[in-house]
Amino acid sequence: MVNPLKFNTTNRSQFFSTVRQRVNVHFKEKGLSPHANGAMWAKATFFMTGYLTLYGLILSNQFGTWTMLAMALVLGAFAAFIGFNVSHDAIHGAFSSRSWVNRLVASSFYLIGANPYVWKITHNVVHHTYTNIPGHDEDIEIAPGLIRVDVDEPLRPWQRFQQWYAFPLYSLASLSWVFRKDFLKFFKKTIGQCDNTNHPRKEYITLFATKIGYYVFFIVVPLLVLDLPWWQFAIGFVLMHMVEGLVLGLVFQLAHVVEGTTFPVPVEGVGMQEAWAVHQMQTTANFAPNSALAAFLCGGLNRQIEHHLFPKICHIHYPVITAIVRQTAHEFDLPYIENPSFSSALSSHYRLLKKLGREPVPVCVSEPAGVPV
Repeated sequence: MVNPLKFNTTNRSQFFSTVRQRVNVHFKEKGLSPHANGAMWAKATFFMTGYLTLYGLILSNQFGTWTMLAMALVLGAFAAFIGFNVSHDAIHGAFSSRSWVNRLVASSFYLIGANPYVWKITHNVVHHTYTNIPGHDEDIEIAPGLIRVDVDEPLRPWQRFQQWYAFPLYSLASLSWVFRKDFLKFFKKTIGQCDNTNHPRKEYITLFATKIGYYVFFIVVPLLVLDLPWWQFAIGFVLMHMVEGLVLGLVFQLAHVVEGTTFPVPVEGVGMQEAWAVHQMQTTANFAPNSALAAFLCGGLNRQIEHHLFPKICHIHYPVITAIVRQTAHEFDLPYIENPSFSSALSSHYRLLKKLGREPVPVCVSEPAGVPV
């Protein structure tokens, strides 16, 4: 790591030790494992079975063009839900106490054209440590030059309309991920400020082999099997990924780029003025916490606060630890940012994009060893 950014380890740092102790006591008193339970395995099975079934039905060639297109759109949504509900937990090591089980379940990421090794670096290590810090967290670099989130970035004339064109851009996220993002991130010398040059040799092979495998199963095989002209297949393939990209983009943006969240910048020579856990409370937001549908589809990412504090706890348990985290945050006079519904979070995201596209927004001038990833 180049010039590692440090978080304050004393300023209100008792918050994390207190909330962690309370959550641990909860699991111990209830006799619960923090990993996947029967409901979680059933949920994972549902999404994986649905995804593979839709893929098989499309390739069966037994349906009309419009029916296959509809199934392709649903397939795109299921791909996003696998990422949220299956792969994400496993890559964090939250699915099981056994590392080999987590690796096996994490391999579901290959089915949707993504690479778990690259994601672990960019998401588990960089995003979870340097959340919303410009120049460090590349997840807030949504579309450089087009979407302005960093207030130090020059304000361009077209960005006054970014609250409108951001959403179509989000729909391109999956296509970019499958064809560009993993390769770009893998071969970058640094991600944020983290050294990214020492990859195991097997990961080079895995990256290219699994990408080729995805291209074969989702491009070559359908073109050979389906009784469709190539341009109809291309439309279906692109629209499938646009649905997947829009779902992925919205869920991730509503967790960090909404009103109330901050984009702190380090103090030169000092680092961050807050403790890591306090920083997470200032940069992360929940949405639709009482919606069973949001919890089922989003893999707990609608409770992003709990996820960022406890990424190694399976998301199936987030509803029961939410009250503990919220109460402890209030006791320490920390923000607990929450939008009551998906639509209210979407409106908040829209308003923040509009504001960031029209005027400079003040930022907080503000990571620790042992950050949970």
